[in-house]
Amino acid sequence: QVQLVESGGGLVQPGGSLRLSCAVSGFTFSSYTMSWYRQAPGKERELVAFISPTGGTTNYQESVKGRFTISRDNAKNTVYLQMNSLKPEDAAVYYCNRPASPVKWGQGAQVTVSS
Repeated sequence: QVQLVESGGGLVQPGGSLRLSCAVSGFTFSSYTMSWYRQAPGKERELVAFISPTGGTTNYQESVKGRFTISRDNAKNTVYLQMNSLKPEDAAVYYCNRPASPVKWGQGAQVTVSS
């Protein structure tokens, strides 16, 4: 059974940091590019970052470049998103998935950025 389980969200002050995790099961994780997405209230879901199967290639949405880092541990079937220097506009529910062939979405991780 394919499952994506996001965790690590929370409330953080502007300028703070969070590390999100996405634990994957039900498919060969190491064979797939993985992405993080986010969806703010009233907005479309948007791509934040992606990472190639080996982790050798990453790419980011312009607004998070230099602040967010995507990584993966293929031995743990987990993809991470380190978020630094968080801004109020980063507040959203964050999800992971396979960009080329998406599977059922997980519940997401709520990130709130507020003083």
